[in-house]
Amino acid sequence: MNLTLSGHDDRYAVEQLLLALFPENTPLEAVSSLHRGKTWITVRASITLDGKTAQATRRLKTGEETVRLRRRSLQQSMYLAARQLLPSEPAWGALAGVRPTKITTKHLLEGGTAQSAEKLLKDVYYVTPERRKLAVACSQSTVKAARLLEPEDVSLYVGIPFCPTRCSYCSFVSRTVGRKTELLEPYLEALLKEMEVTGALLEKSGRRLRTIYIGGGTPSTLSTPQLERLMDAIASAFDLSRCLEFTVEGGRPDTLDEEKLRAIYHHGANRMSINPQTMVDSVLRACGRPHKAEDVVRAYRQAEAAGFEAINMDLIAGLPEDNVALFCRSLDEVAALHPSNITVHTLALKKGADLFEKRQSLPTAHQVTEMVAYANQTLAALGYRPYYLYRQKYMSGSFENVGWSRDGMDCLYNIYMMEELHTILSVGGGGMNKVNLPDGSLRRFHNPKFPEQYIELIDRVTQQKKELFELL
Repeated sequence: MNLTLSGHDDRYAVEQLLLALFPENTPLEAVSSLHRGKTWITVRASITLDGKTAQATRRLKTGEETVRLRRRSLQQSMYLAARQLLPSEPAWGALAGVRPTKITTKHLLEGGTAQSAEKLLKDVYYVTPERRKLAVACSQSTVKAARLLEPEDVSLYVGIPFCPTRCSYCSFVSRTVGRKTELLEPYLEALLKEMEVTGALLEKSGRRLRTIYIGGGTPSTLSTPQLERLMDAIASAFDLSRCLEFTVEGGRPDTLDEEKLRAIYHHGANRMSINPQTMVDSVLRACGRPHKAEDVVRAYRQAEAAGFEAINMDLIAGLPEDNVALFCRSLDEVAALHPSNITVHTLALKKGADLFEKRQSLPTAHQVTEMVAYANQTLAALGYRPYYLYRQKYMSGSFENVGWSRDGMDCLYNIYMMEELHTILSVGGGGMNKVNLPDGSLRRFHNPKFPEQYIELIDRVTQQKKELFELL
């Protein structure tokens, strides 16, 4: 696509919307222009595709211009032009960001109602009815989670960037371990050092942990003794007296067994994630996952036996070799286990993933639409409610990832992290610290991405933590 700007330089806002509405390589010509008159700012959009040109105009009073309103007008005009060329109404309308619920959450926290939040999405952003209800439902869960927070609360993410093998759809920075585990011990040593420094800084600051999430990669790639050592170090470095939720992402069932699950539970975790992605063996093989569907059931039953009542399970709509019937079967089999949370992702093709280049036997956007619709209808009928969502670039059908929970068992960490309600401290390779500053702004501090860099630069990492706490 070719985008030309005239009278403004807000390329990112317009370009991201176009990428959300059209496939990346669509041969279209787009022009976004802005003209300032004495009374009105006039925004025009023009899109030419397959010999057809569509145009749209929006206006904004000169004295009312802000950066936010200007960019909104630019996106609205481009959306209204694009809508004339698209075969169907885009689910998320003129919203291009990855966190559409931030709009409705802010509205509710400022005293708005569910009805007025839906009207905002309809009138300003042209979001479809189903997605409006989805966003507002998630924002209502966010408001409940926000009420559990005190001003000095923070959450902690512990990153374990290792996996036994790499899945074909994965673009995360992680090391494939296989049988080579020589990096695990030095990585763990560096991680414990960062945690010790972070814990001391946290105690001095007077802030306390509200939630903890050990993620990856696949944290259960660590051996049972290594996980016990890690969790003992967490308990030693941090005050857990106000911690409401402690999640360990087990991820793949081929990294879990009875001993490891019992150890994780008895060392303080009260929430586990076991992620099949699909319950179809042929689809698992196409994704490069060596386990079978029966291993998922086995690991789930073992987690229950270990004492876990809060268990999340992930599924992905749009995987290679999958189809609507198989996806529906996977969802039914996972729901039959009655987990507290089911997260339904839509496949996002990212450049770091093997699947980005191959794209073999992927379901069509229409098929993914049917998969997502079945998931939403089925989970709602079973008593699950959506509690958080986010979007990604290059998603199949331009949909979203949605976390569903039953009996009010929302994952608080997911909400706090996605909605940026308070500071998220991150330790480990690839981690990102999201610091909510006293003036209401947000600062991000990145840890080195690769395990080797993290180990080598651990002293710089701990120094950055000190600088981070000086800001707080």
